Amino acid sequence: MMLKYMAKRLVSAIPVMLIVGIIAFALAHISGGDPARVIAGDGATDAQVEALRQQMGLNASLPDQLWSWFVDLLHGNLGYSYILNEPVTPTILAHVFPTLSVAVFGELLSLAVAIPLGVLAADKQGRFADKAVLAFATLTTSLPSFLAGLLLMIIFVLQAKLLPASGFIYPADSFGGYILHLVLPGISVATLQIAIISRMTRSSMIDALDSDYIRTAKAKGMSRPIQLWRHAFKNSSISVLTVVGQSFGELIAGAIVVETVFNVPGIGQLVVNSILRRDYQMIQGIMIFVAMVFIVVNLITDILYAVIDPRIRERSF
Repeated sequence: MMLKYMAKRLVSAIPVMLIVGIIAFALAHISGGDPARVIAGDGATDAQVEALRQQMGLNASLPDQLWSWFVDLLHGNLGYSYILNEPVTPTILAHVFPTLSVAVFGELLSLAVAIPLGVLAADKQGRFADKAVLAFATLTTSLPSFLAGLLLMIIFVLQAKLLPASGFIYPADSFGGYILHLVLPGISVATLQIAIISRMTRSSMIDALDSDYIRTAKAKGMSRPIQLWRHAFKNSSISVLTVVGQSFGELIAGAIVVETVFNVPGIGQLVVNSILRRDYQMIQGIMIFVAMVFIVVNLITDILYAVIDPRIRERSF
């Protein structure tokens, strides 16, 4: 039954991918510029540029180009970058690991900080701790990830000299260096998520703590930590999971921005370079890839709903 549910979710994602593909194609082509002219160089003649356009298929009508691209997409081919002179798919995959590393590190950090803060605020509702958490959440909400990155760089790199300023090291080369290079970008992308998740945790926990089963737990003499974590948080985790599933996609978007600040060779760097080079195929491929990541994350979130709450599992399967 689980496989059937997953199949239904994947089938429902097909129209989404088609719409994203059309939008990606349209945005890439209305952005202006001529990739054939970029490849040929300023000194190329009109005949040389036209020959290159013929080779790249840019002289075909836009509907024909869109159809050819969709046919290739159905065969698992995201296209060919004439700018880089290599297929799009392996190029994107070569830049995925740094971006996912920053996003996953930021997600784990935000969960480790936001959930305890949300539980604490709910437990101390209306008191100083609750107000301090809300103030912290408001502050981090108003702080863009790239600005947080610059502030962290000033504090921990220029002044304290504790962490590397930029770059990326693969774990196979040095696991310690890999973690150190993730700290500042990870904190930068986690700031907004900490605010969102802590607020949702607080709100869900307040509702849970006002429930009859918590009053029953109190009457039975259960300790406060057991009331909070074993009963209240478990029953409010569905709401928290919803935010976490949505926030991971936002973390990837945030990681793409932060990568330019910390010179991380991930998808963000590839996006910026592709836009500057008018690399249509690469831009379209990246948009499709990011959309697929969102769909997969949402699918995993829906499955976790069913695992956590048996009532959802019975309705779905």
